Amino acid sequence: MGVIAWLVFGALSGWIANRLMKTSTGLIDNIIIGIIGAFIGGIVFNFLGAQTITGFNLHSIFVSVVGACILLWIINKIRK
Repeated sequence: MGVIAWLVFGALSGWIANRLMKTSTGLIDNIIIGIIGAFIGGIVFNFLGAQTITGFNLHSIFVSVVGACILLWIINKIRK
């Protein structure tokens, strides 16, 4: 994927994860959370034997959102 696709993908999955975890961050934070979440989600789903991120599709967004939720959960635990 190109850089623009990574930014859009990261922003979308970061925003969805923020809504699910009931947190609030800005656009840049959403992008960073989404991209790191895609990495974390890819590791988790690969460990479980499932298909990981394969492009810009719903399955990849799901993997990224799951990873972003894990990241936000870890961040919230560290802050407390």
